Amino acid sequence: MSEYLFSPPAIASVPIRGRSERFAVNRIFCAGRNYHAHAAEMGSSVNKGVDPPFYFTKAANTLVPSGATVAYPPGTKNYHYEMELVIALGKPGFRVSEADAHQLIYGYASGLDMTRRDIQLFAREKGRPWDLGKDFEESAVCSEVVPMPGVALERAAIALEVNGTTRQSSDIDKLIWNVREIIADLSRYYHLQAGDLIYTGTPEGVGAVVAGDHLTGRVEGVAEIALTIGPAE
Repeated sequence: MSEYLFSPPAIASVPIRGRSERFAVNRIFCAGRNYHAHAAEMGSSVNKGVDPPFYFTKAANTLVPSGATVAYPPGTKNYHYEMELVIALGKPGFRVSEADAHQLIYGYASGLDMTRRDIQLFAREKGRPWDLGKDFEESAVCSEVVPMPGVALERAAIALEVNGTTRQSSDIDKLIWNVREIIADLSRYYHLQAGDLIYTGTPEGVGAVVAGDHLTGRVEGVAEIALTIGPAE
């Protein structure tokens, strides 16, 4: 007889390049407005000397593998893509320094932070949480994890195309808070764990997609990612 009333959900995971084991996902953290040009296109500005970084989260069960087809989500008429570098942690850490932050890194992936933009902006205007706009089913797309233990990436081209047309093109050297800084800052508030994913933010060029659209993206030296938008349920 089971000790649970109903079967618990399966462990969320993504493949690891070159290994048979999978990367079990614990939590998904997302850095907000981490490129100046994207902050500007969202009607904001960031002063790194004054403004601290901020984050939102997505549940592990929002995870979708690269190559999937996802349904156009309910409740929105403005469904956006956000192409991102994803950090995959392989060790725990709490209150780590920027100098030591790289020691927590297992590797990297390419990710898409899919967003119900109209709902997010309405919540922002009302001073409410972003959960309905960000943390919803099939909203965290992730490629395979590429092992790079202890490596803090500093430069890598990042790009996304929709139906073959380039929509986003930048470099992670334009991150306002870089890989080391993000890990160190998050560890001030959380006991980071192996299995945590950190979506590091998106460059400018975000925009809406509709059913039938095909997205392809990549982070140079890391991985490619693909997603097809299906019809609404």
